[in-house]
Amino acid sequence: MSEVSPEESSKKGVSRRGVLIGGAAGVAGIAAFAFLSSRGSGGVSTTADCITTDMSASEPTLAVSNWPEYIDVDDGDYVSTLTQFQEDSGLQVTYTPDVNDNLEFFAKVRNQLGACQPTGRDLFVLTDWMAARMVQAGWMQKLDKANVPNLDKNLISSLRGPTWDPNRDYSAPWQAGFTGIAYNRALVPEVRTMDELLTRADLKGKVTLLTEMEDTMGLLMLSDGADPENFTDAQYSAALDKLSKARAEGQIRAFTGNEYINDLAAGNIAACVAWSGDVAAADNEDLVFLPPEEGMMIWSDNMLVPVQGLHKANAEKWINNYYDPKVAAKLAAYVWYVCPVEGAREEMESIDPSLVDNPLIFPTAEYLSKTHGFKAITDAERAVLEKEYTSVIG
Repeated sequence: MSEVSPEESSKKGVSRRGVLIGGAAGVAGIAAFAFLSSRGSGGVSTTADCITTDMSASEPTLAVSNWPEYIDVDDGDYVSTLTQFQEDSGLQVTYTPDVNDNLEFFAKVRNQLGACQPTGRDLFVLTDWMAARMVQAGWMQKLDKANVPNLDKNLISSLRGPTWDPNRDYSAPWQAGFTGIAYNRALVPEVRTMDELLTRADLKGKVTLLTEMEDTMGLLMLSDGADPENFTDAQYSAALDKLSKARAEGQIRAFTGNEYINDLAAGNIAACVAWSGDVAAADNEDLVFLPPEEGMMIWSDNMLVPVQGLHKANAEKWINNYYDPKVAAKLAAYVWYVCPVEGAREEMESIDPSLVDNPLIFPTAEYLSKTHGFKAITDAERAVLEKEYTSVIG
């Protein structure tokens, strides 16, 4: 049996995206960027003296770190993809949902990674921008393409070729998702734009925004007509001023991680900036997720093998397994995030036909046209932007 902590016992509740905890974690986050920047552009060299000997042939084990509520679980007669993988591969998987926040997780592993020491993990899952930092620092192992044929064959076109890993040599998307607006339609009419969210009188004091800078600031810049993939300092500052004004006027109740979903369902808040999968997993017909009229943000979380991962070939078996369309569809039917695997939509017909045309799982080209990423920035630039953002959200 796999080792799965209590957080994984239910599909509902906290999802894959975590809260950037204030205070110590915020300081740790800024320190993390300073630490990465100090490594220089090359970071730690992934040479033979840093990459450990792969023990996969003699040790049929695998240690995976992922976000909470990001995988299906055994339930009665239902056999999870994790359990099935263990049965098919013969591997013993220790699966730990301990990636609660990108910066927080980085603080857990940075000293070992920087010193070329094992982290106790063979594979972990991080959001684009942090995955990019890890790859650029030289802390991730290059995947053996012969061991992951399903990745190159079945990765959807919209997730191919990111600037930080153009050939997907180091990374494989686990799931993807959107950042937009959610509201409780039992309490208020539809909230169509970020400006409505920040100014409507019926929402005053009943709004939450996200602590993750890229998500909230990306949407705010879109609301000003700026492009979050190519913005200026002045545009960022203008969006920050809008945010500061809304907070000073009492429009915003709090800045949160994904705990907002409980407050939205309970009626403690009426609308918020939200992640698509959270609203879907809440299974509450009164909660509605929609793209703001000006557009929404898109992101993906990526599987990575650290340089001191002791079971690289076993990790590659895991990656290849989850890029099988049948396995990917089964997972997508449970977690309700954007499935990165071509062919999974067709497989969904036999699993849950009601999900085949769900744009939050299988978005159309038209739906994707409304999405934007956050521009690539250096660690030093990120530290400045995060500090400015933190000074406003407190």
